[in-house]
Amino acid sequence: MSAGYQQGGYQQGGYQQGGPRQRGPQPRGGQPRQGGYRQDGYQPDRRQQPPAYQPAGGRPVPKRRKPRFGRVIGVVLVLLLAFGIGMWVYVDSSLRRIDALPDYPDRPADTPGTNWLLVGSDAREDLTEEQKAELSTGDAGGRRTDTVMLLHVPEGSGKSTLVSIPRDSYVDIPGNNKNKINAAFAFGGAPLLVQTIEGETGIRIDHYMEIGFGGFAGIVDAIGGVDICIDEPMQDPLAGLDLQPGCQELDGAQALGFVRSRNFATGDLQRVENQRKFLSALSDKATSFGTLANPFRAFPLLFAGTDSISVNSDDHLHHLAGMAFAMGGGVDTVTVPVSGTPTVPGAGSVVQWDRDNALRLFGALEKDEPVPADLLPQPK
Repeated sequence: MSAGYQQGGYQQGGYQQGGPRQRGPQPRGGQPRQGGYRQDGYQPDRRQQPPAYQPAGGRPVPKRRKPRFGRVIGVVLVLLLAFGIGMWVYVDSSLRRIDALPDYPDRPADTPGTNWLLVGSDAREDLTEEQKAELSTGDAGGRRTDTVMLLHVPEGSGKSTLVSIPRDSYVDIPGNNKNKINAAFAFGGAPLLVQTIEGETGIRIDHYMEIGFGGFAGIVDAIGGVDICIDEPMQDPLAGLDLQPGCQELDGAQALGFVRSRNFATGDLQRVENQRKFLSALSDKATSFGTLANPFRAFPLLFAGTDSISVNSDDHLHHLAGMAFAMGGGVDTVTVPVSGTPTVPGAGSVVQWDRDNALRLFGALEKDEPVPADLLPQPK
């Protein structure tokens, strides 16, 4: 090997005998490098970012973190959801509940679809003297039904059916012979009224809702009034009503007068048409996006309902919401077929049902079938 190398030449491994051959400047504070790298194996990461700026005598300034908007939005949504659930539970627990649907012997069996009994009472006990004057309710004592409606919601697709039962309908009241149907409410409250209607129609009632004068007006005001169109002037001092023809927005007091007035040639028969018309418009407004998405409409509506509505002991807020949406999409409306309005001793002027057509109407609802077309109101 000495033939190919000089004494001071290269050894195997590429270094002179006199010491390592220097290749460039030595790294600061480190070991001599071999082939451009430190002998301890350290290799600098050329991708490493330069250190954070460090002011003289201080700590490195940390980088600012970008706000995590996704997390913020998630927290807000969770809070809103918790608030909504809490509000729903509170309103549901605040509903007035009564035992309106008790069992009794020979009660009709369950029928397909869902059947609601909607009752407007003339109760005034929750009204102040100022409210009585504003709403023109008078001071009559006792509690009677001012409005009686049967709402049938079909199991499948199709429109719901809203049936008006005139309050002067002359019917059999269990334990009280024949009388006007609103007398059943006066004699035995909601349970006797339900039993009377189930006996006359053969339809089992699944849910019950009752509202008084003040509650009805409060709900209308809570959603900012309801638009309604009338064809002829309506003046009724007893109901505090004075409306001109045309489409207009009714406030709570005007709406109450509109559904209460009997100042027509056909009396109660025209009134029940007005009641159905207004209830459909009210449901449309209450379930509209403009109401539900507006907290200044939605929350007053919830609290107005809590203060004024009575339901059966098994009913809850989601049942009421389902009922409102079932009506909000439009309903078929009909009045129980009538054969006459005679005067009966001891009862006064009454409404007699056309029994054959009434059986056809309620027979269709009992089977969850469409109401025969000839029983529905014909376009004017």
